Amino acid sequence: MDFVSKEKRSKIMRSIHSKDTKPEITVRSVLHRLGYRFRVHKKELPGKPDICLPKYRTVIFVHGCFWHHHTKCKEGHFPQSNATFWRHKLKKNIERDKVNQKTLRRLGWKVIVIWECETKDNSYLKKSICGRLPMALSK
Repeated sequence: MDFVSKEKRSKIMRSIHSKDTKPEITVRSVLHRLGYRFRVHKKELPGKPDICLPKYRTVIFVHGCFWHHHTKCKEGHFPQSNATFWRHKLKKNIERDKVNQKTLRRLGWKVIVIWECETKDNSYLKKSICGRLPMALSK
């Protein structure tokens, strides 16, 4: 059973965007402070990665824990209301992600996935990025 009215749920869902989300902006800010230069939402690449670092042939997807079903996070659950719809929708998202990532790897790109919950702690995020990318040459 949903806890909000149908109209309120509709308003909530309309307010969700797929680009320039707070987690994406947080990751881009950390990357920029670390000296990395990047492009956003490269349409030419499979899955239109959130961040593309051409110099390192690396793409970064910033996944929302709910929308991409992060099993290690409390937000990555299947909703109780309209369960059949959501289970199908989220499983399609997961399958699409796998196909896009596999295609990118075949094209010679390194794929990094950063989960929304990982963006809440800047020091953890910085260490995570530094551990997965070569050091950028700062000015």
